[in-house]
Amino acid sequence: MKLTAVGLRYWACAALVATGFTAPVFADPLYARNFAPVSGLFGVPALRNAQTLDAGEYSGGLHGNVANNYSVDIEGPESVNFDGETQRVALRAAVGLGSGWEVEAELPWMRHEGGELDKTIENWHDFWGLPDGNRDEAPRDQIDFSYAGPGADFYMRDEVSGWGDLQLALVREIWQSDSAAISARAGVNFGTGDEDDMLGSGSEDYFLSVSFSGEQQSELPITWCGQLGYLRAGDADILGDIQEQDLWFAGLGLEWRAWQQVHLKMQVDSHAAPADSRLEQMGDPAVQLTVGMSWLFAPQWEAEFSFSEDIAVDTAPDFVLQFGLRYRGGELMAR
Repeated sequence: MKLTAVGLRYWACAALVATGFTAPVFADPLYARNFAPVSGLFGVPALRNAQTLDAGEYSGGLHGNVANNYSVDIEGPESVNFDGETQRVALRAAVGLGSGWEVEAELPWMRHEGGELDKTIENWHDFWGLPDGNRDEAPRDQIDFSYAGPGADFYMRDEVSGWGDLQLALVREIWQSDSAAISARAGVNFGTGDEDDMLGSGSEDYFLSVSFSGEQQSELPITWCGQLGYLRAGDADILGDIQEQDLWFAGLGLEWRAWQQVHLKMQVDSHAAPADSRLEQMGDPAVQLTVGMSWLFAPQWEAEFSFSEDIAVDTAPDFVLQFGLRYRGGELMAR
């Protein structure tokens, strides 16, 4: 039998089942994106591990999100009402090309509806003493994504579903040591989602980013990762003259390997405002906190659960629940 580097890694991992599971030195961060009605239209990429796959190696993931939005405001001639729930399931895949190169893809399916989480989120805010923006005074479980102001005017009050925007990216690992790695990523977010149904931006977005991952150089079982990037947004007709097209984005995540099979994670993601607006929902930089855990239930398999909050209030959904399943390390063919 012909053994490859990837094959040796697989059997070494399998041999550790009796004593506990292992993880890559640089673990994957939580899957988190901004699913606010406007910010969610654009192709800001999710935070990723800076390591790339070996030649012929592949990975995959399935991520389900439920994001509840409620935000109402009036500022001068502008008014906004974001009230509804977005369900999103994304299929992700990546293949190593060799010499530090990797190609990755993501295709989401989305649904906007009234949802059923309003009461649960009101109770959550009450329990922790968090502001709810008068959520308890609004009709529950309805959908109304609307904005009116100089230069733009849109609304959506119907339940819709369909495919979102396809994202493709090419990644190159540019540096690695025993305790850290850096990679560069260039990608395109294709306007395959229906813009009228707010399932996509309606045009192509292009992005460049640098990712970094590392391991704490102490006895603490902590790893970290981050990214910094630029996105050139395509024309989104619903934003008209107020659209901002030059957007920065950034993220930083920490993982604590509390147990061999269970890792605790926290990360902060942020990006520039998508519109020239006095309203926080569209005109302020978004900041979102995500907290969760991953469970390495088998060699090369990982399940994760997380929730997100808008720590810059109204710039991201009130509350996001996420469940994901990842696989890393398979081979497309024997080499």
